[in-house]
Amino acid sequence: MSCEVVKTRWGSWAMRDHDAGEVMHPGVGPLIEAETLYVQQSQLAHRLQNTQRRRLVVFDVGLGAGSNALAAWLVAHQTPASAASLEIVSFEKSLEALQLALKNHERFGFEGAALIAAHALLDRGSHEDERTLWRLQHGDVLERLAQETARADVVFWDPFSPKVNPNLWTVGAFTAMRAAAGPEATLFTYSASTTVRMALLLAGWHVGVGIPTGQKATTTVAAVRLQDLEAPLDRAWLSRIDRTDLRLPEDAGENAVVRTKACHQFCVEGPPQTT
Repeated sequence: MSCEVVKTRWGSWAMRDHDAGEVMHPGVGPLIEAETLYVQQSQLAHRLQNTQRRRLVVFDVGLGAGSNALAAWLVAHQTPASAASLEIVSFEKSLEALQLALKNHERFGFEGAALIAAHALLDRGSHEDERTLWRLQHGDVLERLAQETARADVVFWDPFSPKVNPNLWTVGAFTAMRAAAGPEATLFTYSASTTVRMALLLAGWHVGVGIPTGQKATTTVAAVRLQDLEAPLDRAWLSRIDRTDLRLPEDAGENAVVRTKACHQFCVEGPPQTT
């Protein structure tokens, strides 16, 4: 088994993957970070209660130990019956972390109906009740993404780092996600890397600054529509991609810097933002 449950220096339980050499949600704890970085920042509860649609769709890219999906599942079950239901589509190649999390379910927040739902996801690939449909896309993420027929309203992009999963942080990967996104979709990720933000821009997303989490001073938010970003990257940010030591996305292609500077959001006047 490549995964083990560990206690971080901050006293929270987390999952370490030895093959990846990384700890999932290493800062304030998996469920707290999931609630703050992904669920609260995406305003998921507000969206569920203020949409005319009957169902809202979240793509949970990098299921891991299930913390992000669990946080979304819990919010959906706290909304009024009149709110939209939530469909969670979890993409994951290895289910080992979730299996171990369920064996230690008290430490990872799985209790009662949520624990039953997670076991059903592992056993049957889906679980549905009056408030949620939770489905598993098990296998290569990009292959499964290409097969998915639902369109994402919200994306939690939380695979292991570019060092471990380089193919999931490329222009191609974010282009595939853009094609699977709805017209008002937003994407949230823990990375604040200039290279990652550049890949998102080249893939057709508008990109902005996200909230801090753990030891990260900022994270990243991307959106199909520019107006859905509270703090879009502005022209001052472009000085970062002029650096000679910049590592371009591996599939950036020719004239990547020029094409990035020509992205729509940098041609729109607006107030300066913190970068």
